[in-house]
Amino acid sequence: MAVEISKVRADRWLWTVRFYRTRTLATEACKRNAVKIDRKSIKPSKEVKVGDILSIKMGSLTKVVRVDGLTEKRVSAALSINLFSDLTTPEAYEKAKSETVSIPLKPKFGHGKPTKKQRRAIHDFLYPDS
Repeated sequence: MAVEISKVRADRWLWTVRFYRTRTLATEACKRNAVKIDRKSIKPSKEVKVGDILSIKMGSLTKVVRVDGLTEKRVSAALSINLFSDLTTPEAYEKAKSETVSIPLKPKFGHGKPTKKQRRAIHDFLYPDS
């Protein structure tokens, strides 16, 4: 007997549809205000319903998705695309692609630890919102 789900925790839904590799990463994203419903920051325990519009900040890209389905169990990538609709404009993808900065994270052999400038660039790359 299948049980129809009407609400799911935000962090769990983000993990099940594979926006984040682990549920912990999804929880941390909610805590640092990278996930919003109707332009309002949410807590990881906020319940997501079918029809909600989520804004998910992923680096320089802010993805906008509509919830089309709910599940509490993680599904394959092929099935997860049926659970949401991507409303992000192609211009946003192009803008994010052009803003992407490649930073050599490993210095060349024999160059020692990174300089202050390189450390700042690494920090900006890894933590763009802080």
